Amino acid sequence: MRGPLTLSFLRASVIALAAAACGNEATTPGSAGAGPTGGSDPFGGTAGGVSGSAGMNLGGAGPSMGGSGAELGGASGEVGVGGGAGAPPGSGGAGGSPGGSGDGAGGSASTGTGGASAGTGNGGASAGTGNGGDSASGAGGLSAGSGGQAGSGGKAGGFVHPGLLHSDEDFARMKTKVDAQEEPWLSGFERLVANSHSSLSYAPRPTAIVYRGADGTHPENYAQLFNDAAAAYATALRWKISGDAAYADKSVEILDAWAAVLTEIAGTSDRFLAAGFYGYEMANAAEVMRTYSGWPAADFERFKTMMLTVFYPMNHDFLVRHNDACISHYWANWDLSNMASILAIGVLVDDRAIYDEAIEYFKNGAGNGSIGNAVYYVHPGNLGQWQESGRDQGHNVLGIGLMGPICEMAYKQGDDLYGYAENRFLAGAEYVASYNLANTVPYLAYDNCDNVNQTVISEAGRGNVRPIWELVYNHYVVRRGLSAPYTTQFAEQVRPEGGGGDYGPNSGGYDQLGYGTLTFTLEP
Repeated sequence: MRGPLTLSFLRASVIALAAAACGNEATTPGSAGAGPTGGSDPFGGTAGGVSGSAGMNLGGAGPSMGGSGAELGGASGEVGVGGGAGAPPGSGGAGGSPGGSGDGAGGSASTGTGGASAGTGNGGASAGTGNGGDSASGAGGLSAGSGGQAGSGGKAGGFVHPGLLHSDEDFARMKTKVDAQEEPWLSGFERLVANSHSSLSYAPRPTAIVYRGADGTHPENYAQLFNDAAAAYATALRWKISGDAAYADKSVEILDAWAAVLTEIAGTSDRFLAAGFYGYEMANAAEVMRTYSGWPAADFERFKTMMLTVFYPMNHDFLVRHNDACISHYWANWDLSNMASILAIGVLVDDRAIYDEAIEYFKNGAGNGSIGNAVYYVHPGNLGQWQESGRDQGHNVLGIGLMGPICEMAYKQGDDLYGYAENRFLAGAEYVASYNLANTVPYLAYDNCDNVNQTVISEAGRGNVRPIWELVYNHYVVRRGLSAPYTTQFAEQVRPEGGGGDYGPNSGGYDQLGYGTLTFTLEP
């Protein structure tokens, strides 16, 4: 079994080697507003315009990785626009909560102190200094000590587990409502059961190298990964609701199959999309399964190692370099998919610095995925124009389907990104929902560093349907009691939401995990 020191060393190494591992491929020129095709994926491609534009370094002196006194901090330029000091030091809590990250170029050791862990399976044995406790002596620890995975509802490294899209409380609600045959949870569960990805007969198809984007040499095979990610998640849900361990074993089988062989994600620049979408989806499946006693700790460690060495370096590299393009070249969903993966991986491996990287980028990132750039302009009536509105509506709706999970995963860990900047995400969701419900919305001409010059809102793909609205509706309307008439109407229209494969066979049908009626519906 790999110990926490091994994972700590891996994280420090992959940040330093991220640019080399991901390459310096220049983007392909495309027509204004359309971008290159991106292979067979109907939602592929970049923003178009000048190829190989000078990249922008978003780094500078980033927050430190922390760890014990002998460990190196995170690499310079790790997080944030222009770097800057890390969060203030903090003190740890029960279960090994981390201290705050330190500041300083190249990452200095943090000064937070971690408390002792409480019980087996609840964060693991830990004590001493460190930001997030990546080392054996740091607070929290990447692995959970002698107790194996963090126990149900427990904390490790200051994180709640399970604590990405779903908590123990969520699963208890789902099971109770389905067992009682209450609507709409029952209809949502029936959508899950009817989906072939939730079947015990599903067979994973792992491969050593995943290719996304037609590079002229290798055939694209990324459908194997997005189908398996959907299946790992769907079978995990069936286990939690039915209690049948056969579904847990199937989910673990899929996760283990990929952890055993995957070494690289390659192809065109679309490889960064694959690393983002499927990284966040695989991490969510694993976060559900971490509490399953039938998943050996050594295998869970191997899976986390895959996430840290294959997915995270690409996610990090994209947000820092943007494939060496000018900063607004790539559309919002490129940033958002990689932000979602970084945040999910940070929680999965109990690394506070990785998690904070995503949170900071959401608030202050220079690219189009940050909240101020994704919601490009807020019109009267609290209608927030989404950055891709002049491009097409398939991608516009996709942006809501990515930012929503980012907000929910952070919310599970106590960070309210939903409410950040006066509920700016809600304004964006209302704008996108309204236009795709055939209403007229105001539009402000959009331009970027490639001079795409989009003067009118795009009607392409208008009315696009994705299983993404229950999450947004239930947070803002049910949980918060706010008004969101267009989001409410779209949620009603799509209900009950299905999952991967229910909205088309191509990647666009798998860019979200779905099943929101079952998983996100709250009691009024």
